[in-house]
Amino acid sequence: MSSRDSISIAVSYDQPGLSVRRLDGSYRGFDVDVAKFIAKELGVTEDRITWMEAQPGNRETLLTSGEADIVVSTYSITDKRKEIVDFVGPYFVAGQDLLVRLNETRISGPKSLNSDLRLCSTAGSTSAAYVKEQFAKDVNLVEYAKFSDCVTALLADNVDAVTTDDVLLAGYAAQNPELLRVVGEPFSKEEYGVGLHRNDPTSKAKVQAALQKMIDSGAWRESLETNLGSSGYQIPDPPTLVG
Repeated sequence: MSSRDSISIAVSYDQPGLSVRRLDGSYRGFDVDVAKFIAKELGVTEDRITWMEAQPGNRETLLTSGEADIVVSTYSITDKRKEIVDFVGPYFVAGQDLLVRLNETRISGPKSLNSDLRLCSTAGSTSAAYVKEQFAKDVNLVEYAKFSDCVTALLADNVDAVTTDDVLLAGYAAQNPELLRVVGEPFSKEEYGVGLHRNDPTSKAKVQAALQKMIDSGAWRESLETNLGSSGYQIPDPPTLVG
């Protein structure tokens, strides 16, 4: 990890409630709060954080190249990724769910989707394909480049549901609480971890201690309630960190 008075952190720029880069150049969301808490526990003041954008396709590269010291970006812990980078966590456990319009009565979960309904996800995402393969083979899939495009389509009645991790959907629902809601029947398990360089046990131990302190102090729950509370999302109990 970089010198003790500075740190480079990669976060998402477009995930409401979790991590958003605002027009004034500031960052807000649960993942951002996690990142700031870790930095503070490592002795790094907020003005000494270098922020950069994490995208699904570049997170491992940011770490292996040394460009980022840590990645905090709804980064699911998988065996394949652990061959390339290290993780500390899980600091949050999400489940795939559905986002629908507030007055939607036809959709109660993935099995209720049928050929009359349009399900949206991002191009290249496995989320919609998983629904079609496991629960609703006749549903009509619609793809857009970004989840925000799916949400726009949902608000415009061009699709009937959007699918990805429930906590991501809750962020969009929090932006439009009078128009959208999360169904609340998660049907997968995604464990989010803090991504680190491989073979850096000192940094790993310090990050784990920071996450545990955030959970034990109540700051973990407070951040989730602040960033996602207006969506109606049920804040879960904190997970047990396993390294």
